[in-house]
Amino acid sequence: MPDEHRLEEQFLSQEAEKQISNQLDEVEEIEIDVQTDLLKILQGQADGVAVAGQGLVIKEDIRIQEIKLQTDSIAINTFSALFGQIELNEPINTIARVILTEVDINRALTSEFVRSQMPNFELNVDGEIVSFEPEEIQVFLPGDGKIEFRGKVLLKEMGNTRPLAYTALLRPRTHSQPAMLESFNCTEGDGISIELVTALMQKAKELMNIPYFQWEDIVFSIKDMQVETGSLILMIETQLKQIPASLSGLSL
Repeated sequence: MPDEHRLEEQFLSQEAEKQISNQLDEVEEIEIDVQTDLLKILQGQADGVAVAGQGLVIKEDIRIQEIKLQTDSIAINTFSALFGQIELNEPINTIARVILTEVDINRALTSEFVRSQMPNFELNVDGEIVSFEPEEIQVFLPGDGKIEFRGKVLLKEMGNTRPLAYTALLRPRTHSQPAMLESFNCTEGDGISIELVTALMQKAKELMNIPYFQWEDIVFSIKDMQVETGSLILMIETQLKQIPASLSGLSL
């Protein structure tokens, strides 16, 4: 690659690192490689962007221990970019490797942002609607490919509301085996009926078989999950149709 092209890439990469670092609440290390040249810049194009970061904190309490991602080619509206607004002419596809620690996961689960995204679950149990309202949840990563959940919910059934605490131990789905629930125990409350357990298992199966998730203009799917002692490693494929308003400060 000619030297002048490499200088252009270095300049854009350094500017991108400065902009994103300024928008993050905390950052230990970040490296961005914008793969483009002068002609493509003028045409609003780049061959791709590679990002590697450690200790990234967004929205105050959401921390990522490590992330590595690579996008495919990018096409943006050059004129809007000149005024600080990034508008994608085509969706961006990325593949990311993300590491989350047990401490960071539990920190995020107590954040206002994550709590506001947690839905109340409604189940049809023999024609009766039973709902769960999450109150607390903790995640533990003991190793051996297992994830332990401990939480409290408000259980609403038959016109009554009562607290329920539980622990659950599961093995996420891998390439060689389906997701496995090893145990589920009620630690506070009067327990739950067999019919409700059956409905819960069916709901859990539906959630684990969802092919993709969507948040604003981001569509993503978890392709692989590895559980190690104290950390969770995710391989995620993402399609970004447009820069969400809530992430506009992180735009390249």
